[in-house]
Amino acid sequence: MQQTQIIDQAVKTLAAGGLIIFPSETTYGAGVDATNQAAVDKLLAYKARREGKPLSIAVSSQVEAEKYVKLNSHAKSFYQKFLPGPYTIISEGRHKLAQGVESEFGTLGVRIPDYELLLKILRKFDKPITATSANASDKKRPYEIEDILNNISAKQRKLIDFMIDVGKLPTNEPSTIIDTTLSTPVVLRQGNINQKSKDRKFSVSTQVVLNSHSEAETKSIAGKICLQHWNQIKKTSLVIGLDGELGAGKTIFAKGVAEFLQIREPITSPTYTYVREYDFKRHGVVGKLFHLDAWKVESEADLKNLGFFDMLRANNVIVVEWWSQIERLLTSPPAPLLCVSIETDLRRGEQGVRFLKIKN
Repeated sequence: MQQTQIIDQAVKTLAAGGLIIFPSETTYGAGVDATNQAAVDKLLAYKARREGKPLSIAVSSQVEAEKYVKLNSHAKSFYQKFLPGPYTIISEGRHKLAQGVESEFGTLGVRIPDYELLLKILRKFDKPITATSANASDKKRPYEIEDILNNISAKQRKLIDFMIDVGKLPTNEPSTIIDTTLSTPVVLRQGNINQKSKDRKFSVSTQVVLNSHSEAETKSIAGKICLQHWNQIKKTSLVIGLDGELGAGKTIFAKGVAEFLQIREPITSPTYTYVREYDFKRHGVVGKLFHLDAWKVESEADLKNLGFFDMLRANNVIVVEWWSQIERLLTSPPAPLLCVSIETDLRRGEQGVRFLKIKN
């Protein structure tokens, strides 16, 4: 089949609500019309066990991207420096796509691929398509069609309407994901680096500083951080160590974690009980949130009595206020561990500005 025929067939399939498998500069991807709810539902059925993860989209240009996201100065800078290329830039969405494409926070990841065949399809289709990898969730990265077909069920195969097979792709990393919706851009995943950015310093920072101007913003930051670490929570656990003066916002941060985990119970400070325990069920994942106050923890024996080490298991999130009290008692930190230091600048207004210094 000639390239023009491949492009025409891909566009025809997308327009009919079908699912296509396409090559890119990273891996094979799975694409549907991101504005068509039935098509997106079909893709979600194909991917299986997405557990609330958002989908990114592919477009042909920044002009097209701005129809679906609001680009701030950080985002525009990244578009200019790195796109087209193996980058996914997360911005605030305009809520014009099918449900399930944007994240639960109303944000959207956008790719402008550096792969001519895919760009030609996008230009002719003139709509965004989903840009998720073509493997089923948690399966092998698809660098050739066999990687896909050998790791999906017969039911999933029937959902594919058109496949573009260009042979084995180079074994590149997935795209680098950058969230530009916070006060400081945050790299959520370090992926493949293209020629356009080889001469630029660009790596995951061990610490970022985020500004929060309200309790709602602090909760939102907490939720986005949990979404970033969701896979780690399922595989092991996640310990979030909070430090900051009285009233800085540690319990507010814990409430943001609870909201992300879809816990409906009121979250109160565990100052007098040392630890509070909450059950959660988020997108079929059942686990526990433990909220600890370590202010009076004096020894490793105190930690054992609190059951801290027993909490470190899959599907658990452990939020510890006054983390430094525990940190000094441990010979090695639990993994994965996220340390959040909250400082408040009351000169910025009545509520103040909270500086969340987050270290992985």
